[in-house]
Amino acid sequence: MKNKKQYSRRNFLQSTLTAASVGIAIPAFIPRDVFADRTINRPGANDRIGIAGIGIGRQGGAVFNSVANDKRTSVICVCDVWKKRADNVASKYKLSADSAYQDYRKVIDNKNVDAIVTATPEHWRSLICVNAALAGKHLYVEKPITLTIEDGILMRKAVQKTGIVFQCGSMQRSDVKNYLACQFIREGKLGKISQVIAANYETPWLCDLPAEPVPEGLDWNLWCGPTEPVPFNQQLFVPRGNPGWLSFRNYSGGEMTGWGTHGFDQIQCALGKDETGPVEFLVEGEKLELPTYDKPESAKRGNEICSKPNLSYRYADGITVKLANANRGGGIFIGEKGKIEIFRGRMTSNPKELAENWLQENKNFKLPSHTKDWINCIYDGKKTIGNLETGIRTAAICHILNIARYLGRNLKWDPQKEEFIGDNEANTWLKREHRKGFEQPIVS
Repeated sequence: MKNKKQYSRRNFLQSTLTAASVGIAIPAFIPRDVFADRTINRPGANDRIGIAGIGIGRQGGAVFNSVANDKRTSVICVCDVWKKRADNVASKYKLSADSAYQDYRKVIDNKNVDAIVTATPEHWRSLICVNAALAGKHLYVEKPITLTIEDGILMRKAVQKTGIVFQCGSMQRSDVKNYLACQFIREGKLGKISQVIAANYETPWLCDLPAEPVPEGLDWNLWCGPTEPVPFNQQLFVPRGNPGWLSFRNYSGGEMTGWGTHGFDQIQCALGKDETGPVEFLVEGEKLELPTYDKPESAKRGNEICSKPNLSYRYADGITVKLANANRGGGIFIGEKGKIEIFRGRMTSNPKELAENWLQENKNFKLPSHTKDWINCIYDGKKTIGNLETGIRTAAICHILNIARYLGRNLKWDPQKEEFIGDNEANTWLKREHRKGFEQPIVS
């Protein structure tokens, strides 16, 4: 944006990057006092928002392209641990070669960057988001936005500290039929809800894959980031393959977060639970014994093993959500007046006139796209449709369901304190240590 003031963070970051270039070990976090005076200035009506992308592969590239095509934005730089990918995307937007980075801190340091789209693997999301938020950069973050419960708590503190605009990439919230279906249920038009059925999403497992040659230009140590380094293998570098990093616990919450953040997000929205969560998680069956993949193979075997034990969860008002055979993008809601199923971009009902009449009544209702909503909110300061709290609460459900499978027992949860009740062992699962050099900042 025009007339942007430079802050002391620039000098700090420049010194760290210079140190890195000569091989001096430096932390991958930025002390909070560097950003103590950071304030958010809204763009004027004629100002263009300077945007950057961090993690611009399959999903990140598509989202970034949508933001870049908005006439109110200007592409400043891109960042990816694979330099070839960063260079290709930079070329697409006619950026100079020195605007393609591998180190995300260069994006945060760039005074012309106002807003960031990030879609890295899940183990990187919180470190980037917390530091970017502290630097006053608006954020569009691919879901799930966290890998642990603690990640969400730190993000909330950082975002509240600087007041940036945050959009969680739960795009179904910006689909008109999804929106109307959630509104229908939330406003009580289905009557009292007796049960909700979700899909039975799979928990991630372990990996010990053999070493393969690292592609030219890929900083594999940086890809591993906060996790302990392991040998490169192509099946760790892709999200879904044979099976891809999304299936492995070190880097992801599995399909429980991969698809679950779609389905549970719609359930949270429809039940009016966006700022809270369940109070009890129920387990039926034996504790999950995780398989280890030591060679590439499809996700089928791991998914079959890690879809058990059976799970459900309950809210304080008694509504129970059972993980069973619903579609992966939504859920089935059973109420006094019938049944509603929310799909991706669909709403159906039994009796069918419930959905038909509601959709016809609202046939002229429109919503901006998910990325456009984010940009609108950067200009006007309003809350995004997929704001930070919705992303934190939905991801927390996924994480707790995974923990319940790992521990193999029922868990009681306090959604206000964001901790388990009377279960010290379970509470040890709320965070993960980052390896030295990639620690999370302390946010007060």
